[in-house]
Formats: sequence, C-alpha cells, structure tokens
Amino acid sequence: MTQPVTKTTLDNGLTVVLKEMRHAPVASFMIWYRVGSRQEKPGITGVSHWVEHMMFKGTPNFPNGALDRLVSREGGHLNAFTWLDFTAYYETMPANRIGLALEIEADRMTNTLMTPEEVESERTVILSERQMYENDPRFLMNEELTAVAFRVHPYHHEVIGDEADLRSMTRDDLYGHYRRAYVPNNAIAIIVGDFDTAAMLAQIKTHFGPIPAGAALPPVMRQEPKQRGERRVIVNGPGDTAYLTMAFRAPAAAHPDYYPLTLLNAAFAGGSSLGMFGGGGSNKSSRLYKALVDTELAASAYGGMTPTIDPFLYSISAVVRNGRTLAEVESALEAELDRLADQPITQAELDKALKRAKAQFVMAGESITGQTQLLGMAEAVVGDYGWFETVLDKLNEVTLTDIERVRRDYLHKKNRIVGWYEPEIGMRTEQ
Repeated sequence: MTQPVTKTTLDNGLTVVLKEMRHAPVASFMIWYRVGSRQEKPGITGVSHWVEHMMFKGTPNFPNGALDRLVSREGGHLNAFTWLDFTAYYETMPANRIGLALEIEADRMTNTLMTPEEVESERTVILSERQMYENDPRFLMNEELTAVAFRVHPYHHEVIGDEADLRSMTRDDLYGHYRRAYVPNNAIAIIVGDFDTAAMLAQIKTHFGPIPAGAALPPVMRQEPKQRGERRVIVNGPGDTAYLTMAFRAPAAAHPDYYPLTLLNAAFAGGSSLGMFGGGGSNKSSRLYKALVDTELAASAYGGMTPTIDPFLYSISAVVRNGRTLAEVESALEAELDRLADQPITQAELDKALKRAKAQFVMAGESITGQTQLLGMAEAVVGDYGWFETVLDKLNEVTLTDIERVRRDYLHKKNRIVGWYEPEIGMRTEQ
C-alpha cells in the first residue's frame, strides 16, 4: 500500500478515507457503519443483520429491486455484510459511474422505507436462513461454544440472532435501530480507485454533507470478566461427521499481542489471521496439519482469528476422520500444543510464517475492492486505516521471544473453551 491515503471528517461527523489507484478505470465505494451484533441486547439479537436486508428493499428514489438493476447496467456490482463489530455496503463500478454509488448510499442512509409488508416478508427469509445454518454442524457448535465463552459481552450471540428474537422483533425495532445507527457520525466512507481526490471529496460532501448527525451510540460497557478455568460444551445433532474446536481467549486487534499471535498461528496452523478477506492457502507444512491430518486422525485442521474491537477468540478446529474419535483428536492436539511448549517455534518456522502472512495480506489487497475492504475494516475495528498500512512493519518486528510469550500467555488450559460436535447417526437434517 504505497499510494497516499487521504482521511478527513465532514462537519456532520462522517469519516472519509480516499485512496487513488490509477492502474485501472475502476472505483470501489463502501459505507461502513459502526454497528453489528456487538451493539445488540437480548430481545433484538440479529437486528443489525435484518436491517442490512431491509436496506435493499427500497426508498422513494430507488424502489425495491432498482439497485441491482441500476448498478449492473453500468457494469458494476454491489453487496453488503454484517459482522460482530460493523455493517458494510459496497459498490464496485467503472470509475466514471461511481457517482451512482454515492447517490445510492447517501439516499438509503436516510430514506429506507421498511414497510410492514416488507418486514414480514423478510422475517420469513431470515428465519429460513437461520434454519439453513442450523443444518451445518459447525454453525451449531460455534453458536454453543461462543455462548459459553461470552457470558457477559454481547459477542455471546450469533450475528444472525436468536430465533426467539427473530420471531418477536417488530418493524419499530428495526426502524429504530436504523435511525439510531445509520447516521453520518457513526459511519465511514471509503473509496479506492481511479479518481482525483479533491474532486471525489467534493462529490462526497455534496451527497453526504447535508445529512444531519445523530446522537452517539452508547458504548458497549459489558466487558467479559476473566475466565477462571477451562469451559467445555458438547453439541449433538444431525450428520455423520464429528468436529472439534479448541478456542482460546485472544486479544483485540488493537492490542500489541495481536501481531505475534498472528504469526504463532501462521507457524503452528498455517493461517494468517490478518482479516476476513484474505485467502487461506495451504497449511500442509504446518505442525497442526502434520499432527492431525498426516496421522489420519482428522480430515482437515486449521486455526484462525478475526480482528475485533474487543477481545475475542483464537480457534483451532478439526474435522474428525471417519473411524476416529473426538477424544483421540483432542488428545493429539493437546500433545502437539504441549510439544509447542517444549519445542518452541524456530526462526525458520517464523520466517516461513511471516512470508505466508505477507503473501496472504498482499493477495487480499490486490483488487480495488480488496483495498477498500482492508482499509474499511481497519478504520471500523481499530479506528485507524493505518493499522493495515503498517501491518507488515509490525509483523517484521515480531521476535521468537514474542512468539513464546503469547503462547505462554494465551494457549493454556485455563484460557480455553473446548467444543465437541457429536453426530447422532440416523438423526435427520431438517429441510
């Protein structure tokens, strides 16, 4: 990321980040709202994700169904996603037509209708989506494991929400959440591509400048207390495959330990843990793969964590091979973690992990859309797009002493949550 980045804040509180990339006549525009499942309380879990759906249901200026048609007609595409800490919307288009994206996002920041009929229609869609997830053993186990890990913090529940809340939430709940969270001072506008910075900033001011600021969202005060011992959960459900997850409490993205833990994971399990948008790559040379997959205990094994505002989890997961048991796989994983203490990561392993992490990071930012997503995630999660601008330098500073320190501080039994998914043979998956 060598091209200069311009960051400013409009009078109404909208954060604006602009980066010129002139190698292709394309631009990508994103609006990130600092609201996700982290801001939700019992009774309205899943509201952020549901509001995301409703944002595609139309305004007086852009009726339901118009957005896809208008953007695709110009040779572009659009999408959105909701996560723990944020909700984001984007359009990637020919650079000379990106003004349409600004017009769309400024309009639906203030004019989304959410008619009662559309809300009820979408309730059915989201309940079906949740039921689809419940057919996936990994979702079922992750939901239970996260609920056990977070008893106080709102990371407790899944982004899609609890079924009870999805059935009881009202149109007023959704619209009230939208009006509180979808305000300029709670939003970040990111644009990357072929444009002139001064001219693009003027366009953004024209579209978004007149929108009034809203009240600040209340801070998340319910921080998770220290865990005082190992927690375990067993989930039974349909299927014929068993799954193991061993999760450890991990630091927030802004914490200095995030970088050495990232490289420890890259060396031990093969992942980079730098963001949501990078490719996983092969981990066949990792210690984890050799211990669990090469020994034919597991069909696959991997590790990773996601950058988050508050401390979350570093998870190591394995798919148990047919004929093997969860106990065997967990025992082998625990033995390999013990070996990591007795035989620490070597300089050669660290160098290889650093190379892999760098490659995955560079690949994630190769496209204009990827650059926009990386900058947006850094600004939304850490509050500074420079988190990704400086990540390679930070990784280069990690030493073997740092790696051993975070292994000792985080990868111990009192800091972990173990999840087993035990299939019930003959139990039918709901259709």
